[in-house]
Amino acid sequence: MEIFERMESEVRGYCRSFPAVFATAQGSILKDEDDREYIDFFAGAGTLNYGHNNPVLKKRILAYLEKDGLLHGLDMATEAKRKLLEVIEETVLWRWKNKYKIQFTGPTGTNAVEAALKLARKVTGRRNVISFTNGFHGVSLGALAVTGNQHFRNGAGVPLGNATFMPYDGYLGPEVDTVDHLRRLLQDKSSGLGLPAAVIVETVQGEGGVNTASFDWLRRLQGLCREYDILLIVDDIQVGCGRTGTFFSFERAGILPDIITLSKSLSGYGLPMSIVLLRGEHDLWKPGEHSGTFRGNNLAFISATGAMEEYWRGLDFTFQIEEQGQLMDSRVREMRDRFSRAGEAPFEHRGRGMIHGLAFEKEPSLARDVTKAAFKRGLVVETSGSEGQVVKLLPPLTTGKDLLEAGLDILEESVGEALGTDKAKIAGGMV
Repeated sequence: MEIFERMESEVRGYCRSFPAVFATAQGSILKDEDDREYIDFFAGAGTLNYGHNNPVLKKRILAYLEKDGLLHGLDMATEAKRKLLEVIEETVLWRWKNKYKIQFTGPTGTNAVEAALKLARKVTGRRNVISFTNGFHGVSLGALAVTGNQHFRNGAGVPLGNATFMPYDGYLGPEVDTVDHLRRLLQDKSSGLGLPAAVIVETVQGEGGVNTASFDWLRRLQGLCREYDILLIVDDIQVGCGRTGTFFSFERAGILPDIITLSKSLSGYGLPMSIVLLRGEHDLWKPGEHSGTFRGNNLAFISATGAMEEYWRGLDFTFQIEEQGQLMDSRVREMRDRFSRAGEAPFEHRGRGMIHGLAFEKEPSLARDVTKAAFKRGLVVETSGSEGQVVKLLPPLTTGKDLLEAGLDILEESVGEALGTDKAKIAGGMV
């Protein structure tokens, strides 16, 4: 590890949580240079929904490279891009055909968010954007302005403006309707809140601590936006591409955002790629007005097309995610109950689909203790939340049942170690 410590900037983060030199990966398994195996419940922070080196996607990538397919295309028309557009329309946009246009931004999620914010301001002629407590949208300046976490905001070096934070669903407790709170501020001409250009929201806040908005809250938020002619932006960068069960995380809520941002698992293979989906009536860009050298990563187009065709024609994959998500849900609930003492649970369980969180709100340091213990046992899992108090589970969606169970077994042992509880006593029902 010496050369990493000597030559890399102190800004590096994940390598501090996982002190190993990784060499190979396949599916939901990572191997380090000593050939030790780790079950991956991190999936590149949600970038590898279809696993590492997915063989179906790898075959397509190798075939494209072998035929000298165009790799760097800026925004030129290419065979790879045409095929991707056709397949996106057929597989995930068929029910909203001709509703959305696609803007290729490059190459990461924060680029998509920057484009979405710029477009919303251009369409409405307003500057301010409403975002939510614990939201995370990226670390470039525009995206960072609508990101709540102070750790990231402190890195800006300049004031971050043109954004107002509102309480997310449940932030003020179950008895407070935060959509009504926002409505009241918009109604009151003396509230100090002017009419914003847009509201940007995650249906499940991944980095924010696996906070989950109810479908009813999302529907009412959309209704409020429609009432006041505010654009609704759904940031689906981490919890889209199937993470919550459907391709878009908002589908079961029955809403139709004005703008959607996608990245992370969009390419299907960990290749850099991000897009903005925008309602056709909002496509007011002038040619070249928003640009980027790496918005035409054709190799990512090839793997993204493969992922769409392999996993999103029909409902089989959705049913598979639902089944695996139910397994995760039941195991984490059982874990919570098993470690409870005198009716008091050591953590709160959150989640939807195949993103789940163990929130140690009363003793945040326990989350890091759990992830450290898990890594020693061969499980890669990270924390999230404002204080790193949530153990966030993000296994690849393609993880088989047996491997998922094995990872959850390690997680349970690790929670027991962090809590100082002997596993033999747990098995005997003595907790």
